[in-house]
Amino acid sequence: MTDRYHDLLFTPAVRAAQAQVNGRAFSPPPGEGPDALGQDEAAFIASRESFYMASVSASGWPYVQHRGGPPGFIQALDPRRLAFVDLKGNRQLITLGNLAGEDRVALFFMDYARQGRLKLLARARPTPLESEPELAAALAPGPLREKAQRLMILEVEAFDWNCNQHITPRFTQAELAPTLRRLQSRIEELEGRLAALGETP
Repeated sequence: MTDRYHDLLFTPAVRAAQAQVNGRAFSPPPGEGPDALGQDEAAFIASRESFYMASVSASGWPYVQHRGGPPGFIQALDPRRLAFVDLKGNRQLITLGNLAGEDRVALFFMDYARQGRLKLLARARPTPLESEPELAAALAPGPLREKAQRLMILEVEAFDWNCNQHITPRFTQAELAPTLRRLQSRIEELEGRLAALGETP
């Protein structure tokens, strides 16, 4: 947990709730963690195929939206900035509208297979694709370029590696592929042995 994350989210009301439930308010060890993204955070983010982003509407209600793409569709530009290409979706544009009045967002990056979770606070800035054509091309290569509508630049405020409790392991098709290939190869080998013995598998 970064100091900044603690300062932004552990409000007096939160600390009072911690003291009531836990017997004391939580305090991170002094000086724990930098506020800037490091190599571990950058690598974890770049490996994700999806994340969740929450914004706040003018009516005061939070709104959570899923964003997805191939690994690398969101990347750290430097220790303080992330970027991804906003693709065409359901045309509701709720997040985009929310950002017009309040640029603060919260992001969840999940690794269900390894039970990892990175929480991040940032300020989001919608940016025309034409203003950063090379970046847009890098984040949305090939067919994705046709679906790209805008860049989203995120100025990182704070982050926290959350505990892995209660994260049910789930696996993507890509994560399962090596194991399935080994199983298929083994099945074919055994079928070949049965065929050589004159038996029908």
